[in-house]
Amino acid sequence: MPSSDKGFVQAYNGQAAVDVDTMCIVEAHISQATNDKQEIATTLASLNELPEKVGKVDTMLADAGYYSDANVASCEKSGIEPFIPPNRDKHNQPLAGRFSHPDPLPEDAEPIDKMRYKLATVEGRKVYAQRKSTVEPVFGIIKHVLGFRQFFLRGLEAVSGEWTLVSIAWNLKRMFALKS
Repeated sequence: MPSSDKGFVQAYNGQAAVDVDTMCIVEAHISQATNDKQEIATTLASLNELPEKVGKVDTMLADAGYYSDANVASCEKSGIEPFIPPNRDKHNQPLAGRFSHPDPLPEDAEPIDKMRYKLATVEGRKVYAQRKSTVEPVFGIIKHVLGFRQFFLRGLEAVSGEWTLVSIAWNLKRMFALKS
């Protein structure tokens, strides 16, 4: 990946899709892309291959780094409702802003405006707020509690195996906590 000093570093981008109800990782992969916008297609392909027993994914919550019109369209084509903000929003909106309703959209609104509108509604904010207590804690706990802050292997195949083991370790830890 490109580094800030105009050189390159051997780096990997760990991705995980997390179930909102159980906080178990249902999809994990590694890429060398510096941009998360390219990761939705891989995630959707893997989610569509999940066994029926696991259930059907109906909603995707992702941060602003994943937004593109193409990614929103891909989610919708897969039957998954996306909640992906086009821009980073400030945390802790004023109280009046939290409960206000946005102005209606024009009929010919662009996809980006439709997404902004959906996320500005009370229901959209409520759904998207689940992300803070779902995927963010998983990465935080993997880093700070499990102590996994960097990959120890080199090469995409080896690192993918390492990330799969980390994801399995998280899921075992999580399943134990859910059973207790």
